[in-house]
Amino acid sequence: MNIEHNIDLQPFNTFGLPARAHHFIELTDAQDLPELCLLPEFKRDTVLWLGGGSNILLTEDYPGLVVKMANTGIREIKRENGLAYIEAQAGEVWHDFVLHTINMGLSGLENLSLIPGTVGASPVQNIGAYGVEVKDVIQSVRCFDLDTQQFIELDNAACRFSYRESLFKQAGKGRYVIVSVVFALKTEFSPNIRYGDLAAVLDETCGSRAPEAIDVSRAVCTIRSAKLPDPKVLGNTGSFFKNPVVSSEQAAKLAEQYPNMPAYPQADGSVKLAAGWLIDQCGLKGHTIGGAAVHDKQALVLVNKNHASAEDVRQLALYVRQTVSDKFDVTLHTEPVWLPEKNAL
Repeated sequence: MNIEHNIDLQPFNTFGLPARAHHFIELTDAQDLPELCLLPEFKRDTVLWLGGGSNILLTEDYPGLVVKMANTGIREIKRENGLAYIEAQAGEVWHDFVLHTINMGLSGLENLSLIPGTVGASPVQNIGAYGVEVKDVIQSVRCFDLDTQQFIELDNAACRFSYRESLFKQAGKGRYVIVSVVFALKTEFSPNIRYGDLAAVLDETCGSRAPEAIDVSRAVCTIRSAKLPDPKVLGNTGSFFKNPVVSSEQAAKLAEQYPNMPAYPQADGSVKLAAGWLIDQCGLKGHTIGGAAVHDKQALVLVNKNHASAEDVRQLALYVRQTVSDKFDVTLHTEPVWLPEKNAL
């Protein structure tokens, strides 16, 4: 391990906010974690474990140690009962891993194509898109337990997954360092194309031919690329706001006023609304504060349009949230993690 000091973090966060790290380590081997914890620069309560930097907002310089998880590797563990169990190290780029599994003839991740970030970050946020959440295909998560200084395996149930939530964001935050994830993927493809425009795009590209996993992946990439900016070109964190969940009563009242409002009933009787639609109805596409803007093609995304500052992003997010609340009486919550947390909305 090589400790660096006063490192520019702008290349390590996809929104591209300017910030520096007091100490920085790129961890290429998870087995070095016990040794890392013994370093004088390691302060458990302040260390930042960094994946692809696609779900964080660095609002100021980071005063402690930043550990970039860069361990890579993919291996097949076994196949049984129509499933292949594939372990991927935390530092693997998520989309590259998705394509790797498709090339192996496996399916289950194709709907999650082109989501930015790393494999290790995927369980934390329980990433999801087009009718699939990563919890649906996770068998287990291997972690380093900072309490016991031991490597442990957490099964799917122990991860306490829910919508954009997990153990790693709640009770286990600051305790578990994810080092690898085991996925249970299908050896026989069965498409899940009921969500959004997937079926329509596949009808155009496949015609009468039955779609394969790679076709679904390409369709997802086509749709996402048309709506979502490439963070390498225009800094962003993907979806900036979570889709709000409201009571059935509130959803019914809104539906009376807005009959075309997208609404998705949940198993517990609540109703999930589309945050992007709500923001769009407020006429906020393209709205700018300082160097930050609401993306002009997808209202759910805030972008770094012109050297945005952290305060620009904060003020824009507050404005969007207040505007939606005033119009719909619905409160939006942000998806990315604000660092430091004292600056979170």
